[in-house]
Amino acid sequence: KVEIDRRIRLGGLVETGSVQKQADAVTAFRITDGANVVSVTYTGILPDLFREGQGVVANGTLVSRDRFEADEVLAKHDETYMPPEVQDALEKAGHPGSKPGAKEEDAGYPKGDYD
Repeated sequence: KVEIDRRIRLGGLVETGSVQKQADAVTAFRITDGANVVSVTYTGILPDLFREGQGVVANGTLVSRDRFEADEVLAKHDETYMPPEVQDALEKAGHPGSKPGAKEEDAGYPKGDYD
């Protein structure tokens, strides 16, 4: 379990139908791994490749068991790649968005270009 008010990296797929643009450049959306869903709030300009159904990695603070405040949202240029831990969670949950064989060799921060 992750401690509340702890800074973490959250990854998964942007849940379809969850993106809501709000006032003052605030966007609310949900990230899922196929088994769990976390509501995310982000203030700022999202990457051009950010869209529903696509993989993202968000850095920020878990403020409750199901709410995350992001201060950075990254969308991968190559949508066939996901961080290894996200890929594993999607595969275990049987999520249709998982892509077998898309893992990087290292277990560190994902390689590649981000917006």
